[in-house]
Amino acid sequence: MQCAHFMAGRCQSCQWLAQPYATQLANKQHQLVEVLAAFAPFQLLAPIASSEQGFRYKAKMVVLGTTDAPILGIVNQQNEAVDLADCPLYPEHFADVFAAIKDFIVLAKLQPYQVQQRCGELKFVLLSQSQHSGRFMLRFVLRSKNHLAVIQKYLPRLLAQVPAIAVVSINLQPQPAALLEGAEEIVLTTERLLREQLNQVPLYLSPQSFFQTNPSLAAALYDTAATWAVELQQQGEPFEQIWDLFCGVGGFGLHLASQLTAVTGQQPTLTGIEIAAAAIASAEQAASELGLTQVRFQALDSAAFAHAAAQAPDLLVVNPPRRGLGDALCADITRLQPRFMLYSSCNVHSLAADIAQLKSYRLVKAQLFDLFAHSSHAEVLTLLVRR
Repeated sequence: MQCAHFMAGRCQSCQWLAQPYATQLANKQHQLVEVLAAFAPFQLLAPIASSEQGFRYKAKMVVLGTTDAPILGIVNQQNEAVDLADCPLYPEHFADVFAAIKDFIVLAKLQPYQVQQRCGELKFVLLSQSQHSGRFMLRFVLRSKNHLAVIQKYLPRLLAQVPAIAVVSINLQPQPAALLEGAEEIVLTTERLLREQLNQVPLYLSPQSFFQTNPSLAAALYDTAATWAVELQQQGEPFEQIWDLFCGVGGFGLHLASQLTAVTGQQPTLTGIEIAAAAIASAEQAASELGLTQVRFQALDSAAFAHAAAQAPDLLVVNPPRRGLGDALCADITRLQPRFMLYSSCNVHSLAADIAQLKSYRLVKAQLFDLFAHSSHAEVLTLLVRR
């Protein structure tokens, strides 16, 4: 991928961009082998590569510059404001939407927030697109409600200019801290959810729900997890009960339940646990659309749910944040003893630390999905089997 900002030293966010992509992928695979060496032997599958550019369908832009000349991008290490509206990580058509958003900022006279002076209102612009439908979700992160009325006044013009924008919201983040968003969200459009679809599975995204930035690789990740589960079932390991902890909007669980039902004709009982109530509502909507009736999604803390449980599922699916499962949840998994685990991780080091604690399990296979090309990060899917 060629990037003028990287070549000029203005943006180094893609810290591995100077390496050929094949080298990046080989280095990530090598790191995976090194970090998981203590759990050998296991089957290491070939890594799943990303497109080199245009793969990010979610943008988080700092709003800089002035009301009359807004900048959407970052503040780099040289403390320079860098406009990344033409960043090649995003599909090319994102640039047109960013241009329309800048015009809107000028029209509505929205004041970019000044960190040092602690003045101004507009902190971030967050833009997501459904790869399936092409429709957008746009979020303005503001310090207060001072710009709420003017955004509502001029929003019809922006929607007329970019009809693909389906959902618009305002997030209030009043703290003078490096926080991307606050707790309060005000949806300004009739539509409140952005519908994505991966592998024929609908996924509904609310403004504050987590979703992978690379939908093509996310689709491959979910499909692979479901395929591994189907293979186990075909080998004589029936899954009557499945737990999906840290389930988000239901990506893993819905894929597993759908494929297992399609292959066996019998629907497993799926329990999905996620702390965010909005994500749970989205998962329930998708399950209803798929006709899955043996599904229960609950807005709970995953560790607390496992700690209160007395009986294990046949298959446990976990996709924790970067910090991993942690001591308490690992202890409860060891107590409950599910037969199989699918563990998807965006941090191979916390993954290894957790596997080391799960002494009742052996690592059977692992596969790397390069959701974060040009960086040191990757997603790793693993299958663990009770000894």
